[in-house]
Amino acid sequence: MVRYLTSRIRKIRYITSIVSVALMVISLAAFAVRGLNMGLDFTGGMVTETLISPTVTSHQLLDVLKPALGESTSVTPSGADGRWVIRYALPEQGSAQGAEQSQTAPDVAQLLHQVSEKVDIISNSMVGSQVGQDLVEQGGLALLVCVLCILAYLCFRFEWRLASGALLALMHDVVLVLGFFALTQMEFNLTVFAAVLAILGYSLNDSIIIADRIREMLVAKQQTPTPDINDQAVIATFSRTMVTSGTTLITVAALWLMGGAPLEGFATAMFIGIISGTWSSISIGTVLPEWLKLEPKHYLPAEVDSAP
Repeated sequence: MVRYLTSRIRKIRYITSIVSVALMVISLAAFAVRGLNMGLDFTGGMVTETLISPTVTSHQLLDVLKPALGESTSVTPSGADGRWVIRYALPEQGSAQGAEQSQTAPDVAQLLHQVSEKVDIISNSMVGSQVGQDLVEQGGLALLVCVLCILAYLCFRFEWRLASGALLALMHDVVLVLGFFALTQMEFNLTVFAAVLAILGYSLNDSIIIADRIREMLVAKQQTPTPDINDQAVIATFSRTMVTSGTTLITVAALWLMGGAPLEGFATAMFIGIISGTWSSISIGTVLPEWLKLEPKHYLPAEVDSAP
């Protein structure tokens, strides 16, 4: 029975690793060709909060706003019935032209009167392009620092062959999320970026669980081939992985169903990251060390005893 399970697990590991590589290639191609649909947090634009008739739907609002404000226009409910937050981009202009553009920008209240007799503009603010550029730079710096810290931790914790599997699994999860947003052209905003950082931590935790078990078994079973050790490590941690992933997906599903449009991007990114993080730690995280010839001799008992 154990031999049957290990043979099945090995086939699953190899097949999913091939699928993972194919998905990474597709995601990178989509990212290179289409790019990300950056939200107003990064590009700059206008944010208008308004109170209109409660009977007006989001589809009606978009039908009258998009022709005048552009296809990037989005509307999200804001608390009470009839209260909406409207986000739309303005054309990139120079400083003097930008001031002129703000004077000639479409009158949102006038547009809303087409679908509602009652229109109250509660607030109207602009996210400048410079603020958006600062967010891009700071976000990129945060991502770089996060990846460098993870890389340093993996190098300290594991032998490089085992660490490379966890690192590639980490990259795989982020690339798949970015590729999905590039393919679908869903808005990439600050909440989605926060989800990407969360996925880095989640995927790392999942990979470390399996990598730790592989390291322990490499020390305990010096005569066992590495593929057999990897199969046994996956079987030993499978129930824990499924329980962790399942409970996390329940939380994400609640955000998806009840969080509404503002959290849709965050929940979508987290859902993809959790699913890909689970299989990448089983496939890429174990197959790559095999390709790099990881063997029990790389984890001798003397090295383990001297580890901090």
